[in-house]
Amino acid sequence: MRTRSGRRPRRSTRVRLAGLAAAIGLAVLTGTDDVDQADPVHASHPTVDTSTHEPAGTAPAPDTPQDAPQGPPQDAPPDAPQTVVLDAARPTRLTIPAIGVDAVGITDLGLRADRTIEVPPDAETVGWYRNSPTPGENGPALLAAHVDWQNRKGVFYDLRKLQPDDQVTVERADGSVASFTVRRVEQHPKDRFPTQAVYGHVERPELRLVTCGGQFDRAAGSYLDNIVVYAEMTGSRHRDEASGR
Repeated sequence: MRTRSGRRPRRSTRVRLAGLAAAIGLAVLTGTDDVDQADPVHASHPTVDTSTHEPAGTAPAPDTPQDAPQGPPQDAPPDAPQTVVLDAARPTRLTIPAIGVDAVGITDLGLRADRTIEVPPDAETVGWYRNSPTPGENGPALLAAHVDWQNRKGVFYDLRKLQPDDQVTVERADGSVASFTVRRVEQHPKDRFPTQAVYGHVERPELRLVTCGGQFDRAAGSYLDNIVVYAEMTGSRHRDEASGR
């Protein structure tokens, strides 16, 4: 349901993680030969309500008054045009021209029994974490893919090469297309995954692209770091407008 302003009503079910010593991020993707060898962040994941857009292991954002005025987005120029917020519609295709990505048939990723996020089944597949918003909705949508898999380059092999202002396009099941602009690319050790920055509440449609990076730890069977791309939605259209389909 949306209000007359087009925004979804605020959720009041923010996850509380009492007693968690540190904010632990998603147990992200492995570049190993066997997808089952994914090396989750070794931490206690409390039982949480994952019916909202917040994943297991996510620390709550700091408490702020619900009606507190929000300043301009950190990465957006002060004169940036207002972006239309789209209704929910699952992603179906991801294109990133700067690194030659054109991934069709995006799969859903849920949670494993140990409350870590599932990984895509092969090198070519991009996964959308289904407890995050769909790309184009308000909030941080999460797409993840392998950097490599079974001695093959993964679809996100060159993700680390993206630069600010590179373009990312997500086609959606309702025929709409959400366009995003890269704002920054970061690399973090897996045991210091920036949970709040990736999953924290934002007042606009944003996109997170996540894969593995850094050194490969053969003993553990996984990479030591994660690559995280932060992008914000800067436009939308219907697929037919450009393709003529």
